[in-house]
Amino acid sequence: MTRAVPIRTVALLAMPSATASTLFGVYDLFCSAGRDWEMVSSGKPGPGLYSVRIAAACASGFRAANGVWIQPDCSLADLETAEIVWVPELLLAPDDDPGGRFNAEIELLRHCHAQGAIIATACSGALLLAEAGLLDGHDATTHWAYCESLARRHPQIRMHPDRALVVSGEGGRLVMAGGGTTFLDLALYLIARTAGLEEAMRMARLYLIDWHGSGQQPYALLARARQVEDPVIARCQLWIADHYNALSPVAGMVRVSGLPERTFVRRFAEATGYRPLEYVHTLRLEEAKQMLEASDLPIEAVASEVGYEDPSFFGRLFRRRVGMTPGAYRRRFGSLRSLLRDTPTADAASGT
Repeated sequence: MTRAVPIRTVALLAMPSATASTLFGVYDLFCSAGRDWEMVSSGKPGPGLYSVRIAAACASGFRAANGVWIQPDCSLADLETAEIVWVPELLLAPDDDPGGRFNAEIELLRHCHAQGAIIATACSGALLLAEAGLLDGHDATTHWAYCESLARRHPQIRMHPDRALVVSGEGGRLVMAGGGTTFLDLALYLIARTAGLEEAMRMARLYLIDWHGSGQQPYALLARARQVEDPVIARCQLWIADHYNALSPVAGMVRVSGLPERTFVRRFAEATGYRPLEYVHTLRLEEAKQMLEASDLPIEAVASEVGYEDPSFFGRLFRRRVGMTPGAYRRRFGSLRSLLRDTPTADAASGT
C-alpha cells in the first residue's frame, strides 16, 4: 500500500525587480523535494512534496531585473491561500525607498500572514516585510548591505546583520535569509520544517549545499565606502583611507580636521555612525581581508602591514569582527586564487 504524501502549497511572488536566481533556484529545490532523491537512488522519481506556483500582480509575462523572462502561473488576486509564501531578492539600492511600488504584494503578505502562512524572504526581499509592518518589534535580517538602511527607516525592528538566517514572529512564521546564496539555507530550513530533516539533508546532498554556519560577517564589507556630507569629516575619511596603518591614526584625523578633539569625535560619530578608532579598525580589517584573499603573506605580516604591531590582538579583533580567524578566512576565500594560480592557461600551454 502506497503511503499518502501530504502536499504543501508554496507561492513564489514575482515582480519585475526580482532576481531570477532566488526565484527559480528555490522553485527547483521545492519541486525536487521528495522526487529527485528517489530518482537518483532507485531510478524512479518519488512523489513530490510541494505544489509550487509563481504569482505576480499581473499574470502576463514580464522580464525580471536581469532580463530573464518570467511567466507567472497566476495573478496575486487569483492566488489561493498558500502555506509558504516566498519573496525573492529585489534589485534595489540599499537606500531606495520601496514605498508605493509594491502595494499589491505588501497587501498579499499581510493577508497570507493573517491566514497563518509562513512568510519567507530572500536577501533584500525582507524590505517588503518591513514595509508591511510585519517585522515591527521582531528580530530580522537581510543582506548585510541593506541592514543599516532598513534599521534607519524602521527603528522598531531588531536587525541582525551578522546572521544568515532569522526565524521570527508569532509561531516563527517570519523567516528571513541574508545575502547571496543564503536563500539555499532558507529553502533547506523550510523543507526541514515542513517535510522533515531527512528530506532537507537529501536536498543538501543532491545540490551540494553548504550551510552558512558562520553567518554573513565573513562576507560583509566592514567599512562604509560612501563619503559623508560633512565636508570636514569627508576630508578626514579621504586622509585615513591612505593612512589607516599610521601609528596614531585618530590623532592624524584630528590634525586634518582642524577641530578640537572632543568636537571632532562628536562630529565624526554623528556623520559616520562610528567612533574614530572603530572606523580605523574597519578600514584595517577590510584591507587585511583583501590581503588574506590575494597574497601568501604570513598572518603576522598582514597584521603589521595594516597597522597592528601585536599579531595576537589582530587575531582576536579579526575573529570578533569577522566571525572567524584570519587563517580560516584565508582558507575559505583564498582557495579561488590558489585554483587560478595552479590552473594552466592557454598562453602558458603554448609557451607564450
